[in-house]
Amino acid sequence: MNEVCQKAREFLAEIISDLKFELSVSAEWNDEEGCLLNLKGKDTHFLLSENGEMLDSFEALLFQIFGRGLEREHRIICDADGFRQTRKAELQAMARFAAQNVRKNEMPFTFGALNATERRVIHLILQKETDLLTESIGIGKDRRLQVRFK
Repeated sequence: MNEVCQKAREFLAEIISDLKFELSVSAEWNDEEGCLLNLKGKDTHFLLSENGEMLDSFEALLFQIFGRGLEREHRIICDADGFRQTRKAELQAMARFAAQNVRKNEMPFTFGALNATERRVIHLILQKETDLLTESIGIGKDRRLQVRFK
């Protein structure tokens, strides 16, 4: 396993312990995505409330601390109860819908608010489409993903 991933797992396990959550943390390295940290236990519902906001917060914190040790294409991903996999399937469906919409209406399609990881997933899904272009527009909380013809 990647050394950065192992350190991130240990750090997250310490945070979880300090917060008194009944959770365990396991780590797995995936060459496509990077470090996958899976949290399991009685308190996963806390991680999943508010659309996984705590998972997002853990990811942001871990990436700030350990991200420099990863290649540019890799991320630190925190998951619980398959939440990220389910969300990825939703984003794939949203990407297909946006592509169809652009082709049908011949107008750009702009997504609502998505976090950076979600925007990245859609970028990667649609990068294979030879006739379409994805671009993040705006700044900060107003950043949106737009799909349009090349």
